[in-house]
Amino acid sequence: MRAWSVVRPGPVEGDPLRLVERPVPVPGDDELLVRVLACGVCRTDLHVTEGDLPERRAGVTPGHEVVGVVAGTGTAVEGFAVGERVGVAWLRHTDGSCAHCLRGAENLCPESVYTGWDTDGGYAEYTTVPAEFAHRLPGGLDDVAAAPLLCAGIIGYRALRRTALPPGGRLGLYGFGGSAHLCAQVALAEGATVHVLTRGEAARRLAHELGAASARDAYDRPPEPLDAAILFAPAGDLVPVALRALDRGGILAVAGIHLSDVPPLHYETELFYEKELRSVTSSTRADAREFLSLAALHGVRARTHTYPLSRALQALRDLKAGRFDGAAVLVNDFS
Repeated sequence: MRAWSVVRPGPVEGDPLRLVERPVPVPGDDELLVRVLACGVCRTDLHVTEGDLPERRAGVTPGHEVVGVVAGTGTAVEGFAVGERVGVAWLRHTDGSCAHCLRGAENLCPESVYTGWDTDGGYAEYTTVPAEFAHRLPGGLDDVAAAPLLCAGIIGYRALRRTALPPGGRLGLYGFGGSAHLCAQVALAEGATVHVLTRGEAARRLAHELGAASARDAYDRPPEPLDAAILFAPAGDLVPVALRALDRGGILAVAGIHLSDVPPLHYETELFYEKELRSVTSSTRADAREFLSLAALHGVRARTHTYPLSRALQALRDLKAGRFDGAAVLVNDFS
């Protein structure tokens, strides 16, 4: 099969990814072999490719928003049939026995394994996934529409829940890419007032189209105090900006896996009055099930821009440069 490999982590303006030939992977006893139909392009893929995240597997194939069909099963797999459509997400494995897993916080498992970072992901013709971590996808969504839901949608949903946004609350979204524009749709469907703060003009237009009450530059003040905010942009200097925009008792959740350094915080203006700063670490399978159900209920849809799988590197370059709104999706043009 053909697959993209991170041969030398570095800026995507160079050539950190190389298209290589590899054997089709053999699924383990508890795994599914998945023929990739589409794979979303996530900012985490960019971090893996450029080396912002430490290398965990030499020559890894990125991609963890995978929609495909089961092409084979391990000997111990039950409940999945060849030809069935499934989704493969970021969280690939946890030990199931640590204190975090036992209290329902498997996203904090110290033995967790991630698709497209620890193991090869979906920028390829085939990938594998433990059957227990494969996701059944809602009907009515085509492959391209479903792909961004599997990470951008799920992590945005977890970030939204981490803010403890009150019913009818005022939510600020800093950055408005693949994850934020899906999160906004859930928040709006649940009755929130959404204010978007982002640098991109196209992203601000999309925010208005989706129903945001305002859309301003990332460093501007929102038109009213916020009950909660989510930082999607990987810019640490926006943390104090967002904290200052919060009303008393407000919560800021940082959604990204990578963030540039946060400048010193001024306690009185940025943290006093019981404001909170929270991080978001991956997501659980329960988060995925809840979000996919809500996405089907509320008609949550990604604004997608398709690229052939053979042009994955260009998709990452365009993501970094902010050349599209919404989310990019790779479509398998190899098989």
